[in-house]
Parts: sequence; structure tokens; C-alpha cells
Amino acid sequence: MQQVTTRIDYLIREAFMGLRRGGWMNWAAVSTLTVLLFLLGLGLQVSWQLEAALASLGSQLEISIYLDPQVRGAKLQAEIRKFEGVEQVDVLARETTWKSLQAEMGVEGLSEVLGGNPLVDSLRIRASDPQALVAVAGRLKTLKGIDTISYGSDAAERLTSLSEAMRWAGLGIIGVLGLAAVAVITTTIRLIVISRQKEIEVMQLVGATPFWIYTPFVLEGLTFGVAGAVTAWGMLLVTINFVEQKRLEWLPFLVWQQEGPDNFALLATLSGVGVTLGILGSLIAVRRSARLSG
Repeated sequence: MQQVTTRIDYLIREAFMGLRRGGWMNWAAVSTLTVLLFLLGLGLQVSWQLEAALASLGSQLEISIYLDPQVRGAKLQAEIRKFEGVEQVDVLARETTWKSLQAEMGVEGLSEVLGGNPLVDSLRIRASDPQALVAVAGRLKTLKGIDTISYGSDAAERLTSLSEAMRWAGLGIIGVLGLAAVAVITTTIRLIVISRQKEIEVMQLVGATPFWIYTPFVLEGLTFGVAGAVTAWGMLLVTINFVEQKRLEWLPFLVWQQEGPDNFALLATLSGVGVTLGILGSLIAVRRSARLSG
């Protein structure tokens, strides 16, 4: 156990020694990674807000179905509630609708004139999101006793397309920023390795393995990732608070969507991305250096 602790302590001390010697190169790596993670976090925040807004708008789209005259709405209500994606099912009985219609028109006795109630039962179905709305409408067409199905199909399909386009655009931005971050970290670690080339050659002469030589550089990349993530997270909190204050001052009527991960989930996301990019860039750099020195 003591031997393991000694080895870990050695690797950590070597990593921090390299960070102290890195100077402005460390600053370049951390600052670049901070900017990239800040933009990534900002993009995630915007994406979460837009997705929440789309989900909220999509949940307000309703499906209206009108039943055959001999079918009652309560008969289908329980069955439709079991459909995946259905959030709410309201029955509008023909008697209630007929009374409301007569009250709005300000007339009575229409039933005697028309020979009864000419209306049919109807249902109002609210889905959880635009994708579910389209799927639920498709399943409703398979039910018997339904005369007409009406819903904003064009609006639902456009919302679905917009949501998918946003998702793909977000993945594309993350990919580009990730490649840029890996390139910066790889260059930085390579410069640090080159600056310590003589020390590495001495360690190779005394029999040190590549693991003990290059692991401290990987730990340096990990440190870059953590430092960049924490700094970017702090900048995001300040930006989000500033935007919220200005929204309350200038656009108090605009409802800000609160759905989405909290601040600590955002920190965990940025840390995970930062550490992954830091380690990946370091591994690429030390692998190239080991191949060249070998």
C-alpha cells in the first residue's frame, strides 16, 4: 500500500512540476479550453431553453376528434389515455356542448325545432410533445367509432423538424469545438514535452518506462480540463444571471423556461467534456512524442 501511495505521489508531484514549468503555455491551453467550454455551455443553455419552449408549445397542440352519433366519448376515453404520449383526454358530451351553444346563441327550444340534439360527443386530446402528437393521431385513426380527426398536423411536423434540426446542429457545434480543443491541448502538451526533452532522455537512460515518463503529462491535460471547466462554469453563471436581470428589466412579460439541468449538472457536463478533451489531447501528444523519441 505504501509503495502504491509513493508512486501516486510521484506522478502528482511530476505533473504539478510540469505545470509550474509550463508558464504561458499552460495559460494558453486553459484559456482556450475555457473559451471553448464556455461556448459549449452557452450553446447547451440555449438548446435546453429552446427545447423546453418547443416542448411547451407542442404540449399545447391538441387533437380534436368527433365521434359517430351512436358512440359516447366516455367509452373511448379510458382506452385513449393508455396511449403512449397522451397527457390529457377531455370528453365534451353532446348534451353539455348543446346547452352551451344554445346559451351563446341566446335561444331556447332548438331541440324541438330540429327534432333533437344534432351534435355528437367529441374528445380533446393533449400530447406531451410534438412527436407524440403525430404518433397519437396515427393511432387514433385505427380506432372504430371516430368520424373526424382534426389537429395542427403541419405545425406539429414543423416543430418536430425544428427540434431535430436543433439537435443535429448542437451535435455539429460540439464536434467542431471538441476537435479545436483537442488540437490546442495536443500542441500545448507537445511543447511542454519538447521543453523537457533532456529530462525525458535521462529518464529513458536509467530505465524508466513510458508509463512513468508520460503519465504526468496526461495528468496535466486532465488538470487543464478541470480548470477550464470550472472557469467556464463560473463565467456561465455570471452570464446567465446578467441575462436574467436584463430580461426582468426589459422583457418582464417573457416567460423564461426553467426546465433543464441545474447548475451542478451543467458543471458536471462541462467537467466531463473538459477532462475527456484534456486527456485525449495529452494522449495524442505523448504518443507522438514517444514514437519520435523511440
